[in-house]
Amino acid sequence: MTSLVVPMSALGDAVSWLGDLSHWQGQNGIPILTYQILKLSFLALVIAAAIALPIALWLGHVGRGGALAINITNVGRAIPIYALMVVLAVGPLGLGQRVTVIALVLFGIPPIVTNTYVGVRGVDRDTVEAARGMGLTAWQVLWRVEVPLAFLLIMTGLRLAAVQILATATLGAYFLAGGLGFLIYDGFSRQDQAELVSGAFLVAALALLVEGLFELLQRRLDPVRRTDRAGGVSVPRV
Repeated sequence: MTSLVVPMSALGDAVSWLGDLSHWQGQNGIPILTYQILKLSFLALVIAAAIALPIALWLGHVGRGGALAINITNVGRAIPIYALMVVLAVGPLGLGQRVTVIALVLFGIPPIVTNTYVGVRGVDRDTVEAARGMGLTAWQVLWRVEVPLAFLLIMTGLRLAAVQILATATLGAYFLAGGLGFLIYDGFSRQDQAELVSGAFLVAALALLVEGLFELLQRRLDPVRRTDRAGGVSVPRV
């Protein structure tokens, strides 16, 4: 079994490669490839959230079927994502962005479902019952009590899904979906270690940037934190 060994000199070569302005221009330039991978990742995350959030929120609210839903969605983690993309590509979908987006959606659903369900179920039941005693409807209890108190875990699920989707979206280059994975694919194919290392560095840096952005959003949008700043009465998280 052979492996590609990246010597320390390749790191210096990667810096030079990134400093070459020609690699920042054209259809395979870094800005275009970055836009492509962000577009694929954002689309996959939005679709995954649109599917997973309503299901997980409601199951967490009613307290039934959550374990089954988590087990079903986690089956996707046991399936190698590359193998799944190959199966989709040889089917009617063919090569292109659709294969990548569908695979990424399936890959992004599990962390959203798990964290959202656990977050909602972790809300103090006495607090929920107090809200119901005040006359709030089931919908109002969910959105005014459970979602705010479970917000951190919900955002954690979205953040994990976003980073996993972005990192995995590099495989899209093997299926003609574009993105920064093209640099890794092309560098590996041509044994151009400078290009390969540059591509890996750009993906890692972008993933860290996305994670940092979600951390910032989590702090900014946290309803409990905002209530504390406004001088209101906050309910401790469980």
